[in-house]
Amino acid sequence: MTKKPSSRRKKSISSAISDSELPFKRANSGISSQENVDSAAISLEVVEIEELSKQEESDRNLLERKVERAFFEAGKALMELRDRRLYRSTHKTFEDYCRDRFGHSRQKSNYLIAAADVYENLTTICCQNFGIDDLTTNSSQILPTSEGQVRPMTKLEPQEQWEVWQTAVEVAGGKVPSGRVVKDVIERIMERTKAPNPYCVGEVCQIIAKDNPDLRGKGGNWCIVNHVGEFSCTVTMWDGEYTVRIDHLKPLNYLESECEQMQLLCDRINSLRENENLEEAARAVLKHLGELKRPYLTAVEEKLLGLIEQEYGIID
Repeated sequence: MTKKPSSRRKKSISSAISDSELPFKRANSGISSQENVDSAAISLEVVEIEELSKQEESDRNLLERKVERAFFEAGKALMELRDRRLYRSTHKTFEDYCRDRFGHSRQKSNYLIAAADVYENLTTICCQNFGIDDLTTNSSQILPTSEGQVRPMTKLEPQEQWEVWQTAVEVAGGKVPSGRVVKDVIERIMERTKAPNPYCVGEVCQIIAKDNPDLRGKGGNWCIVNHVGEFSCTVTMWDGEYTVRIDHLKPLNYLESECEQMQLLCDRINSLRENENLEEAARAVLKHLGELKRPYLTAVEEKLLGLIEQEYGIID
């Protein structure tokens, strides 16, 4: 296609304005007749839109995709920095590293990491559904441009993320939807598929971490339900209380007597955990007990727990 040169042309529109229509009367009779305005010229500039060549359109699509992927690249980079502990030469923790190097909290980093997963899921499913090998050359597919737009979807399964995103794009009129629009779509879907919370207070469950950054490292831990909400439960684990959605829980189907034993163990662990002087060795034992896959302690585990309780004055 031959590039069409740009062109600009001015169109003058003259309209006669009589003396009576002038905004003021000329008080100075010495003004020459040449300066006596009988008419005024209004100039309008009409600019014709310049078309892009095929190469320019391709370059534009590529650059737009780079802008869209900025938060994705940040999330993937942070994930690698965290997982490989590449901060260890200068900082003890990933949280301190993020604060000093990037000026934001670990939570912000977790949001970016989770958002990168969502973006990757969306692009993968898009390629599978439409047979696209490279989305950077496809300008018709609407993709997220910021972490906030996908944050409400981080706890959904990949296919659910795709369905929610496509619906949100439709609601936004074929444009990139805001995080508020995405959240509203999720809430409407949840309302339509509303099911009663299957858990009850005192029940022992297992944590399913999935892609919830707040539950990182806690997958498989047991917990005890202490509050039942509409779509979530507040549970107690070995290191504190958490509010989790019901799809992050798995029932362990313990007997009532076994649930009572686990509740007693939970109370003993929490009594110790609240001690400010608790040493790392003692904390490691509590963490081990919080990851048990059975509703009882072995003889050695009972002795260790009893020794720690005695050391910190929980029992005489």
